[in-house]
Amino acid sequence: MSRFQRLHRPGEEQRATTLELFYDLVFVFAITQVSHLLLNHLTWEGAGQALLVLLVVWWAWNYTAWVTNELDPESIVVRALLIALMLASLLMAVAIPGAFGDRALLFVGSYVAIQVGRHVFLTFVAAPSGTIERERAGRILTWFAAAGALWLGGGFAHGPARTALWLAALAVDYAAPLVLFWVPGRPRLSGATWEVGAAHFAERFQLFVIIALGESIVIIGATTAGLRLDAATVVAFGLAFLESAALWWLYFSYVATIAQRRLELAVDRTRLARDAYTYLHVTIVAGVIVSAVGDELVIAHPTEELTGAQLAAVVGGPALYLLAHVALRLRMTGTPSGKRLLGALGCAAAGGVGAFAPALVVAALLVVVLMAVIGWEQLAAARRTARGEPSPLERLEASTRGA
Repeated sequence: MSRFQRLHRPGEEQRATTLELFYDLVFVFAITQVSHLLLNHLTWEGAGQALLVLLVVWWAWNYTAWVTNELDPESIVVRALLIALMLASLLMAVAIPGAFGDRALLFVGSYVAIQVGRHVFLTFVAAPSGTIERERAGRILTWFAAAGALWLGGGFAHGPARTALWLAALAVDYAAPLVLFWVPGRPRLSGATWEVGAAHFAERFQLFVIIALGESIVIIGATTAGLRLDAATVVAFGLAFLESAALWWLYFSYVATIAQRRLELAVDRTRLARDAYTYLHVTIVAGVIVSAVGDELVIAHPTEELTGAQLAAVVGGPALYLLAHVALRLRMTGTPSGKRLLGALGCAAAGGVGAFAPALVVAALLVVVLMAVIGWEQLAAARRTARGEPSPLERLEASTRGA
């Protein structure tokens, strides 16, 4: 057992602490930096760069969320660790605009310091010798060290060499959990090696979705505040807000609750948490970020026809967000969400209208599509209740009691 293990009191659920919420504040800024990077480089190359940066930011936050699921945030040592990680994360976020230029070393150096530093602490300070906690932390540290060499090598390189090294490093980072951090010559770890506190773990990822949605609200307000408030701008502002509200509704009215309960009831929580939260939730966050970029474009050019790249951002964000929900449900329940899949197709169709209509019309169509998905799901729930049928959550609970 770790020397700084979070205490589990019978009948009491773990909750996110104020220290964890304070730590998350850095990532509000980081997400804003990612969205600005995409907005300022609205090309395929720029989209690829923004995606790589987002995946790095997400990986740094994600591992800390896993760690704080087990460590006691009331410990002075753990608090010091999180504050140090917070400082390094802030430096990483500061470097994002120049991550592919003169701040490449600051960006990847901060990231490697976060990952390696955290797991050096876990391996040699938090976990006593001979424990499974030290074994698994050491395995993860080995993978981070291997990826870190590639990240730092790319920081010193330039052009295609940098891109190749960073893509290789990203592949190493993201492949590690899939093989449960296997190291040659050592016994394989199983999912039971990790203990996942479902309520706290799900809450942390839900809060990151809130961070992304909060960043979209900031962009809507900041963009509008810098413009002359004519009728078109005010309408665009209202539509952008309604789109963000719809994204919140679609996740928190159904997805978050079911996903958390599925995790609580899972036989192998580690693998489900890895797949549904570590991997799939970043696509939800990406959808929100691209939607925020689209909102800024619509507010800035409400009466103009958008270029192909701009239009792709406007409709691609909500479409990606809905497709991420479809993938999450498929992993959690084994069934697709037909309504949300059709909603994603509806968003793509709105993009076709944008070929000859101004941005305001496209934004209005997107809000109609999102509201239609919400309304369709609410109507289906009302009809289910009228027929006396259980809700999906009630069916889940009933199947659990039966088992």
